[in-house]
Amino acid sequence: MQAAAAIEALGALAQEHRLALFRLLVQAGAEGMPAGAIADALGVPNSSLSFHLAQLKRAGLVGQQRRHRSLIYRADYPAMNALVAYLMENCCGGADCGGGTACEIPDGERKSG
Repeated sequence: MQAAAAIEALGALAQEHRLALFRLLVQAGAEGMPAGAIADALGVPNSSLSFHLAQLKRAGLVGQQRRHRSLIYRADYPAMNALVAYLMENCCGGADCGGGTACEIPDGERKSG
């Protein structure tokens, strides 16, 4: 992933409704969700939802497929994984992180969120 694509993806996620929308689609899995169900789950008007979905689609984080009369939206897992990999590239100063998917942070340095 190039820096410009990472910046666009992070920028798309840097908004409360889009972040919640993306997380909802990640939880929905490969089946995805129709736009109406997304709007209901998030309590977002359809006009706002369309705007937020377009931002996530432009950033490459969400895909869309027509199923009969509905538009089904899915998180793009390869794009999400590429973004996380880009963020984790060269983590721990290049030291071996134990072979896991995340850097090990000593408990004393861990911040609670």
